[in-house]
Amino acid sequence: MRGMRRIMVYGVSGAGKSTLAERIGERLGVPYHPIDDLTWEPGWVEVPDEIQRARITAICDGDAWVIDAGYGRWVDIPMARVDLIVGLDFPRWVSLGRLLRRSVIRIVTHEPICNGNYESIRKTLFASDSILRWHFRKFKHNQRRMRAWHADPGKPPVVLLTSPAGVERWWSGVGNVSA
Repeated sequence: MRGMRRIMVYGVSGAGKSTLAERIGERLGVPYHPIDDLTWEPGWVEVPDEIQRARITAICDGDAWVIDAGYGRWVDIPMARVDLIVGLDFPRWVSLGRLLRRSVIRIVTHEPICNGNYESIRKTLFASDSILRWHFRKFKHNQRRMRAWHADPGKPPVVLLTSPAGVERWWSGVGNVSA
């Protein structure tokens, strides 16, 4: 990853994007920007699209960044400058299992997320914008998108990782490099 200073970690909810993006940022000494903090306000109020685009543009105008998502309404912004895309292309059972485990822990511990919001049983299981519904709605779309990026020589480089063990193998091969 030497010379890679603008990195987008991509995948479905629960794949481990935020965890890996934070690790990459720490290892490279590059600022990590959790996208959910830019797209949600307290009380689970979604930030309007034009403000999301402005926030993402401000980050991507920088020389060094790591982000943990690429929402369709603004993915063009990081794609124009990204040096590397790390795609977490795990089987559904892996990401869904991780998502369920993470949600249960957050509900039980009342861990704040996304600018001070909290997961709840109602929000996680029954809301129209439930993270579980989002997972099922976006899984195939996100999978197709990252595979298409990977196959397209005109796109930025894509490292496509298909298992948690594959992530760890890739991570150990990255070594202690700096940006």
